[in-house]
Amino acid sequence: MTMPPHDAVIHAAGLRKDFTVKRKTGRLRRTAQSVSAVDGVDLTITTGETVGYIGPNGAGKSTTLKMMTGILTPTGGALTVCGLEPVPRRKQLARRIGVVFGQRSQLWWDLPLRESFRLLRHVYSVPAADHAHRLETCRRMLDLDAFLDTPVRQLSLGQRMRGEITAALLHGPEVLFLDEPTIGLDVVSKHALRAFLADLGARGDVTIVLTTHDLADIERLCPRLVVVDHGRVVHDGTLAALHERYGSRRRVVVDLDRPYDDLPHVPGVKVDRVEDDGHRVVFALDGVPAGGLIARLAQLGGLRDVAVQEPDIEEVVARLYTTEPAEPAEPAEPAVPA
Repeated sequence: MTMPPHDAVIHAAGLRKDFTVKRKTGRLRRTAQSVSAVDGVDLTITTGETVGYIGPNGAGKSTTLKMMTGILTPTGGALTVCGLEPVPRRKQLARRIGVVFGQRSQLWWDLPLRESFRLLRHVYSVPAADHAHRLETCRRMLDLDAFLDTPVRQLSLGQRMRGEITAALLHGPEVLFLDEPTIGLDVVSKHALRAFLADLGARGDVTIVLTTHDLADIERLCPRLVVVDHGRVVHDGTLAALHERYGSRRRVVVDLDRPYDDLPHVPGVKVDRVEDDGHRVVFALDGVPAGGLIARLAQLGGLRDVAVQEPDIEEVVARLYTTEPAEPAEPAEPAVPA
């Protein structure tokens, strides 16, 4: 096994997972074939990072997380989490990670939420003072008090998700794996959960690995984005680098009192489209700030309104998925925790 960097909390080198499937090859015949769900993933995540791990359905992201948490055994390659091989050391690893996976609850369905938390303290043998301190923090930041004495089965989806994340943090994990934590939540619940996770990530006490189809989660929470497709890493870096790689641009939408035939030329700016008989102009910015363009337009007079539109990550990722399978991305340099 290759030795991970000294500050790596997760390290994968050539990680593979193959499944055997039977395909119909005749009226009565089926042939076994090997399919690679994860095809040589190289990934290093350092202590305190918050990493978005995304991909289309079938890309291999859930399989990767299941190997990281010890649920699945890798077919090949090397993998360590918290310095442990996940499957052989699964019991030890369980005390050092927290997991929130989809609809798989770690709460007791018929018990009040408070009792689930109390039972989990004994399951993980957490000292009472440490448990009380962590629970108090979650109670305050996730606003749990209103439903602590409500049976889990009676909680709304948003309330239960807040309970699940609290349960995953009470034993003080080094890594928190989150699979679709905001799926199905209303706007208010999503905002509260994102604010809590953003604060948790900013403190750097816990390394967070987040999979989601809600790309607003990525924009709000993840300085680093890993995109997988066909079982391989096709992008590993910042969201800004993803926008740059696939040609997305910020746009400035300008409303004018009267149409202009001769719009000002500003380096790095081009007219994307003209609407409303010339009264609205949309400019595309090629990596330059919007201030220069706005200043030039203001000099012309008749400037009614200006809006700056950030690149649409959904469009960028959709473009990435619909291109031909890319060569594996070069692993990003490990971020230095703040």
